[in-house]
Formats: sequence, C-alpha cells, structure tokens
Amino acid sequence: MRVILPAGTTETALIEGISAAGAAPALMAHTPSADVEILEYGRPTQSPVTPVSPSGCPTPAAITRAVREVVGFDVSVVDAGLSEPTAAPTVDVGATPGRDIRDPVAVPDASSIYDRAREFGASLPDEALLIGETVPGGTTTALALLTALDEPADVSSSLPANPLEQKRVVVEDALDESGLEAGACVGDPLEAIRAVGDPVQPTVAGIAAGALEAGIEVTLAGGTQMVAVAAALRHAGLEAPLSIATTSFVADERDGGLQAACDRLDCDLVVTDPGFDARDHVAMNRYCAGEAKEGVAMGGALSLVPDGEMATVRDQFETIYARLGMGDGESVDGGLPDRSPADDAGDPDAPATEGGRGS
Repeated sequence: MRVILPAGTTETALIEGISAAGAAPALMAHTPSADVEILEYGRPTQSPVTPVSPSGCPTPAAITRAVREVVGFDVSVVDAGLSEPTAAPTVDVGATPGRDIRDPVAVPDASSIYDRAREFGASLPDEALLIGETVPGGTTTALALLTALDEPADVSSSLPANPLEQKRVVVEDALDESGLEAGACVGDPLEAIRAVGDPVQPTVAGIAAGALEAGIEVTLAGGTQMVAVAAALRHAGLEAPLSIATTSFVADERDGGLQAACDRLDCDLVVTDPGFDARDHVAMNRYCAGEAKEGVAMGGALSLVPDGEMATVRDQFETIYARLGMGDGESVDGGLPDRSPADDAGDPDAPATEGGRGS
C-alpha cells in the first residue's frame, strides 16, 4: 500500500480563529513541512517546530506515523504549495502557496497543478493508493469549493467548537471578491478551486483522477476536505469507484452528514475508531475532546490496522508523543517544542537530515 501525501499552505489559514493546525498563526506555515517529516522520519528534522494545537494536541501526523511503524506502508510526499522547506523528499507538481480565498483569485495555477498531478497519478505502479493531505485552513477552503459547486456545505473543524458560521462569512466574502455566486461553478471544479480553493485540492484531485483512469484503486484519506475533492472529481465527470476513509472523530461530529455526502457522491465510506477513549493520555484525551480529528491521512492509515492491532498503535502513538519532546502523557499547555537538525546531534536513534526537496 502506498500513501500519497500532498502538503501545502494557504493564506486562508491566517484568518483568526479558522484553524488549530499550530500553536500560533505565525507557525502554521511550518505545519505541513513538519508533518511530512514526522511521517517520513518519525520527527521533524529540518522544520524548526513540532505541530501542536494551542492546547497541546499533537498533529495527526504522529498517529499516521504510529500506524506506519506498526503496519508498514510506502509514502510519497507531493509539494502542493509548501511555503517552508522540508527535509522529506517531495514530488513537484508546480504548485505555489495558496492566497487568501478573499482575494479575487486564490489558486491561479489550479489547472496546471491538476494536469501535472494527473500525470503523476497515472504513472504510479501501485494497485491501490491512499491519498491524504496536510494544509492548515483546509476545511474553510473545502467549504468554499463545495459552495461554489452548489453542494451541501457542512464541514468539520480542527477545533472542538467548529467556527462554521465564521467560515461561512469568509466564504461569502470570498465568492463576492471573485464575482461568483453560490453554485456558479457547477460542472467546472477547476474554476471553483482557482477562485476560492487551495493548491492541495487540485493536487489531490489530479492524482486521484490519473490513478483511477489507470485502473488503480483510490481511497481519499480524510474527512470533509476529501468530500470536497470527491465533489470536484464528480463535477469533472469522473465516475470511477471511489472511497473515503476517515476517523470516528469526524464521522461523529457530522452526525450522519458525512455518510449522506458520500451517498450523494457515490463514494464508499470507511470509518475507523482508534479507541483513544480506552487510554488516559493527554494527547488521546484531546482527540476525544474534539481537537484535530483528522489529517495527514490519519483515517486512511487507521483503516489499514489489522483486527487486534489497534492497542499496539495506541502504544506506539504514546512512544512517538514522547519522542517528539512532549513528555510522557503530561500536558504541554499549548507549548511548541522547537527543533532543528542540530538538536539530534549525538542521538543514535535520530533520523538523518536530508538537504533540500526531492523531485
């Protein structure tokens, strides 16, 4: 099994109160770069921070990494508009960071990103793919994409209290600035992404389209952001079988809405409960309280865990939590441990740092 992880940024994430993908807005640009290093190496290497929410909830990358260490799977990272460098090798599809969706154009190169990503997806030798994402602010851009496509718009949040009304106001402003009305882009998803999306969306959609056309089985690993991508694929005329795999945290928050969306888009839905309520650990408690919920292919990775092995994944998550410098299950109070490659000097278990981005 191969996990494809497009990673990018959008200035939409800087809108106050929109995202919990970082302890402070100024640090969110580092979140995707650090996420891919955690998934690749087990901890940040070149990235100077470990992503946590303001209350100390660690990034879903730590959970996806825990699954990888227990189950094992290949990873390919795609630079879908990173604004900070990463030591993880990446595939280049020509994406640049997304603008604030309240600008007239959010992703000017949406069509070219999609085309390059589609070529990449079609070239893969795998029989099956899980495609995830890491992009702070992605549920707001998902709401904007769904609204522009005239799809029922109800998205999740990385915050315990979903600021949905705030997101809707942002989306209304974004559509106004782009000269669009709700539903104006039915049948034209790339125009919707260009106007009010983020660069991860055409990357995921393009990879999925190319892979499906090549006969590869595709599962979109995520929650409501992947519903938006699935909607884009259906509006592009792609009718191939498609699955979405997410966590119980997202499915429970949506109260049946996620299943209804998948039914409407003719997608199979796989929901996995990692059983975090079985442990009294600060990180798992934060997830059970409604933080983070999904991201970095977490739901898709958890769906790969064999019966009887989830307790081992929880054990490994605790190990990774400690490895990331967050202590042994004690609250970090929203702190963000700084890291640099020099921090690992003399540590025989530290991953090697690779310079630059791969291609």
